[in-house]
Amino acid sequence: MPYLSRIRSGAVLCSALLLPLAGCFRSTRAVMQTHAPSTILDATLTDLLKQTDQRYSQIQTMNASIDIAVSTGGGKEGKVVDYSAFPGYLLLRKPGDLRVLLFTPVGHVQAVDMVTDGTTFTMHIPPRNRAITGTNAVFTPSANPLENLRPAVFFDSLLIRGAEGEDLVSETSDERIYQPDPTQKAVFDVPEYDLGIYHQVSGSRELKSRRVIHISRATLMPYQQDIYDEKGQKVTIASYEAYQKFGDVLFPSEITIQRPLDQLRMKLTIKKLSTNQTLEDDQFQLKLPANTQIQKLP
Repeated sequence: MPYLSRIRSGAVLCSALLLPLAGCFRSTRAVMQTHAPSTILDATLTDLLKQTDQRYSQIQTMNASIDIAVSTGGGKEGKVVDYSAFPGYLLLRKPGDLRVLLFTPVGHVQAVDMVTDGTTFTMHIPPRNRAITGTNAVFTPSANPLENLRPAVFFDSLLIRGAEGEDLVSETSDERIYQPDPTQKAVFDVPEYDLGIYHQVSGSRELKSRRVIHISRATLMPYQQDIYDEKGQKVTIASYEAYQKFGDVLFPSEITIQRPLDQLRMKLTIKKLSTNQTLEDDQFQLKLPANTQIQKLP
């Protein structure tokens, strides 16, 4: 039998076998239908880098009224502990000054006062008459996940940096399927750009991820940032929602910071925000009472 004839015979045989079986061995089930945005925006890699730099440069100082809610635990521990939201204030001044002052949900008593100059930090816990000092970067991770939550995590999550120095960059495309409101049946399928920022290991061809910025093509605004450490581990996932206009600045009013290795999650809600106002040096100075017990972290 000629070769072409054998192929045709095989195709006919397959069709003859599958057609009567198709009704017996398949089923159809309903799933939520996804909805695409009415507008999909395009941008080049150059556009994305420029827009990221502009958003970062747009803010020099921040003065915010906030709520912070923390959760610890997860699948590894088999439980999650949710803590009540603490109201407070956040001050930020480039290049590295940051202060976070939190109060108890009941009684409005000062609970935490943390300040950093970008290199070292001090955190005062008045109810325990205790203070913690250390470096902004974690060199020896602690078994206590809260002790690994250094000021650099706040700073890097609040303001998304672009490429720096000899960083290498990439742009890829993907789709984000998500359900904004679990009580509603609306599911959205939104195209996205993923802006990858890498550095090359000296003397090798190896690239290490610094961060990946996920940008919605419905708005060209970031909705998530993945931050990596020097070992290439994803250490922080920052999510950005509910963008609002604060003065002339469009900024997310809800920022969720996840620390997957520490099984820690923190949601920061911005109630009021002023940007680019003058902040004085004494607003970033913390004086400890004389009898404070001080713990130094590596």
